Amino acid sequence: MMAFSAYSYLTSPDMAQAFHHLGFPDYFRIELAIAKIIGGFLLIIPFTGRLKEWVYAGFTINFISASIAHLASGDPVSAGMTPLIVLAVLLTSYVTYHRRQKETAPLATTPLSV
Repeated sequence: MMAFSAYSYLTSPDMAQAFHHLGFPDYFRIELAIAKIIGGFLLIIPFTGRLKEWVYAGFTINFISASIAHLASGDPVSAGMTPLIVLAVLLTSYVTYHRRQKETAPLATTPLSV
């Protein structure tokens, strides 16, 4: 989803017009596209750590802000709800990621019984 939207941000004149409709400058569209590409790669690369948490947080803020921007600009409610639906998918990914981390945690971290 992030790669598709980033591609659209960089190549679609309609998307550039949509950003102008929402009141955002053109450089923000390009900056957001680059951030989505980097964040998407960081989510699919198999590593753990604080950086992955920041990517999830950044995408969460992005989706909430997109919803607010669409609703504040007078777009239909469906345009404001779409980012929240994608946010639900992101939250599912986040929960699944943490469950998997717990399942694959090394046994050395658990107390040993004698």
